[in-house]
Amino acid sequence: MSHAPMLTTARLELWQPCAADEQELFELMQAPAVWRHFGAPSTRPDHNLRFMRNAGSWLLHGYGGFIVREIGGSAIVGNCGVFHSWRGVGDDFDDKPEAGWILAESHFSRGFAHEAMRAALAWFDAAHGPREVVCMIAPQNAPSIALAGKLGFVPTRSAELPGGEPVRLFSRPVSSVAVEANA
Repeated sequence: MSHAPMLTTARLELWQPCAADEQELFELMQAPAVWRHFGAPSTRPDHNLRFMRNAGSWLLHGYGGFIVREIGGSAIVGNCGVFHSWRGVGDDFDDKPEAGWILAESHFSRGFAHEAMRAALAWFDAAHGPREVVCMIAPQNAPSIALAGKLGFVPTRSAELPGGEPVRLFSRPVSSVAVEANA
């Protein structure tokens, strides 16, 4: 782990991930309340692929998901940020910065995802310039859909991932960056 967080908020530290975070993040993802909107529990190979995709995003694009901890804590309480991915759902989504957030069940409904994502999006805009960011959310995930709206994301369309899983696609247009900055 690096010697200092990249970002801090009132309650959180956002760190660039390191190899030592992989196991703890895998364990966080095993709680049914955490994985229920991913379709199934994450297998170790699937989790490792997701973790490596995030590491590759940092290396190749200069941004990715942050490991989230409470200030002064060592336990991982989430993974939130903007990463680069290719989902196979169309030109309006693929090959664009994608926002995502995952929290430990113990941190649901406390505003942590909103706090972490505001910091991550502000950092992304400052570091990479305001640009469109997309996200995908399971249609039944009402809390994440509400959070997306608070962060300036607007629904664009429904889609299916290559395996057939339905998702709802969202976009945070550049015009909403100024709105969020003033919120």
